[in-house]
Amino acid sequence: MPDFKISASLEGHGDDVRAVVFPNSNAVVSASRDATVRLWKLVSTPPPTYDYSITSHGSAFINTVAYYPPTPEYPEGLILSGGQDTIIEVKQPGKAADDNADAMLLGHSSTVCALDVSREGGWVVSGSWDASARLWRVGKWECDVLFEGHGNTVWDVLAYDQDTIITACADKLVRIFNSSGKLLKTIKAFPDVVRALCKIPSSSPTGAHFAAASNDGVIRLFTLQGDLVAELHGHESFIYSLASLPSGELVSSGEDRTVRVWKGTQCVQTITHPAISVWSIAACQENGDIVTGASDRVTRVFTRSQERMASAEVIQQFEQTVKESAIPEQQVGKINKEELPGPEFLKQKSGTKDGQVQMIREDNGSVTAHTWSAASGEWIAVGTVVDSAASSGRKTEYLGHDYDYVFDVDVEDGKPPLKLPYNVSQNPYEAATKFIGDNELPMSYLDQVAQFIVQNTQGATLGQSSQEASGSDPWGSDRRYRPGEESAPPPSAPEPRPKVLPQKSYLSIKSANLKVIAKKVGEINEQLVSSGSKELSLSPPEVETVVALCDQLERPETLKDTSKSSDVETAIALIFKAATTWPVANRLPGLDLLRLCAAATPATATIIYEGHDLISGIQASGIFDQPLNVNNAMLSVRMFANLFEIDAGRQLAVNKFDQLVSLVQSALGHCASTPNRNLTIAVTTLYINFAVYVTSEGRASEPESSERGLVLLDGLTTMLTGEKDSEAVYRSLVALGTLVSALGEEVKGAAKEIYDVGKILNTVEGSGLGKEPRIKGIVGEIKEALS
Repeated sequence: MPDFKISASLEGHGDDVRAVVFPNSNAVVSASRDATVRLWKLVSTPPPTYDYSITSHGSAFINTVAYYPPTPEYPEGLILSGGQDTIIEVKQPGKAADDNADAMLLGHSSTVCALDVSREGGWVVSGSWDASARLWRVGKWECDVLFEGHGNTVWDVLAYDQDTIITACADKLVRIFNSSGKLLKTIKAFPDVVRALCKIPSSSPTGAHFAAASNDGVIRLFTLQGDLVAELHGHESFIYSLASLPSGELVSSGEDRTVRVWKGTQCVQTITHPAISVWSIAACQENGDIVTGASDRVTRVFTRSQERMASAEVIQQFEQTVKESAIPEQQVGKINKEELPGPEFLKQKSGTKDGQVQMIREDNGSVTAHTWSAASGEWIAVGTVVDSAASSGRKTEYLGHDYDYVFDVDVEDGKPPLKLPYNVSQNPYEAATKFIGDNELPMSYLDQVAQFIVQNTQGATLGQSSQEASGSDPWGSDRRYRPGEESAPPPSAPEPRPKVLPQKSYLSIKSANLKVIAKKVGEINEQLVSSGSKELSLSPPEVETVVALCDQLERPETLKDTSKSSDVETAIALIFKAATTWPVANRLPGLDLLRLCAAATPATATIIYEGHDLISGIQASGIFDQPLNVNNAMLSVRMFANLFEIDAGRQLAVNKFDQLVSLVQSALGHCASTPNRNLTIAVTTLYINFAVYVTSEGRASEPESSERGLVLLDGLTTMLTGEKDSEAVYRSLVALGTLVSALGEEVKGAAKEIYDVGKILNTVEGSGLGKEPRIKGIVGEIKEALS
């Protein structure tokens, strides 16, 4: 059969796409850590184009999704989704996000991570971190059967037929039940956590009935009697998802960035993704296409049909993105560069099997990865190996769950270390707070532990470099962290939480991979030149000037003494040109550099380009116009926040207060239907900095400060209403709390009487976010300030 090629890249989610289903040839459903479920409908072809609607917007990560086929009662079928909030939502596809669900299935006590349906049996089965699986009758919508006896998380469930359910568990067992809950068979053939299940079509030549994938990277094929038929080897890390094609072939996806297509026991194609994890895969039973969900927030459709393939440009763009992607060194294991072959190997040697990976030492000293395509008989470049602390190729299991990191934390001599588990998708402060609460440690450790996580996991986003932690290595020679080593051992009881309000220091957002940004500037500039847009492009000497500034930004202290130099001013003017005049889709590297320059040199705040200052120039360039490019807007707001790092920047931001508030509120309004976490956090960071400014250095008593405080209060209360993201809520509360605790009676009175802040605080307290110690603590401080 021909190879799969990209059919469509569906972009819109704000976080990892954790689950996908392919109900029919005209629709795809995806679920994400951004707390949304999206229905993508095919609107035109060829080439295939899709438009999406948000069918569900929850309050926490959504990890799994399923589709129940149409019935007389539900002619469009039903979309079921479950996740961190433990509730399974059931909804007809035609309903909007704010419409009531058709049913809410309550019963699980922890994250729901698996769903499957049996149309013939009229039921749905679910699996959860609470070590149980449950069967729910459609229409009745109550738990009808509880499948007990699991020793840990039930990672996957399979509705094999109308009377057979199979479960995959973190206790390394597969169990087969009947629909009444009776255990029929336990299979003990796995050395590690069992992650994924799939029914094998009768057309498969293997004679097996179902497949199961384990954390050891092996797919095993079984009969219903528990007999092991075959093992499929090829994946190099965890396998997260399995699906079957109408042809009888299997497809799998995992932590090694690949989707693999299996015919019988042979891998016949490997599709590498520009992401760390390919979380989910599903197949369309009508046409044999497949859909994937990945950690780069993109849902992708692949096809073997020439008429359903994407345009040549989209195919080339996907292949180029894979080729240019950065592969964290931890994902490929320790590499001895001296022993690697050079580029000539790729012309002289063939691969031995599809998907075989070969590392190559390039002439410039870098290491690139290439995979063998048996179909085309060639090596295909799939990325460059980078030295960064990214998500490792093999996660670490702790208490039945998988984590990117599990740190050892010594809190007292002579006692065993405590375990601190962390996934790169988590908020470091949330992980640190949970660790402190679980182990009854003093809250005074919060910042230490959170900063330790940040410093030792930076670069965990694909292509982002790690930052060196300042000072001594907190790991020590044995890679173990000891919080507060300089102080005495902690007391047995937690200390009172330190006061946060009013916030007195400015915040900035400065982490970046300058080498990648500089490279991107050069690449886009070359594209502009080759496409004939020379009036927008930079000359070779100008590109060198920008790259030189990037080198200086690696050492920001060098800019303190050279901020008046013409080279720096020239470079910033060139960056400003790229950020405001290049095509909208190509402005990110320019805006990213401006963000870093804003915190590093006063020349950014004093620049005048084409008659505009920095802020007016950004607005005039249309960055905040509709249709809003959210990433461009987000980086611009981060830049505004970073201006507060330097006196000249603060002065510019304060002088443009009304303009900035109008811009950021407009941006939030443009994406109100699909909130973007990164944009909201950037806005709240800017508001914190304004709040610090108007309440510091004796300004709190000035009438202008009170006026600005009321404007900020209006924006903050609007953002807090309905906000679900923990970090956005916390930063909003810090800004709001700083205003009401330090600006006097006018602002405090408005907070109580006009904006009903007390009611907002009660809502936050009553939500799941209110359980977090840091949010609970700051809510208490604000209430105290208002009393």
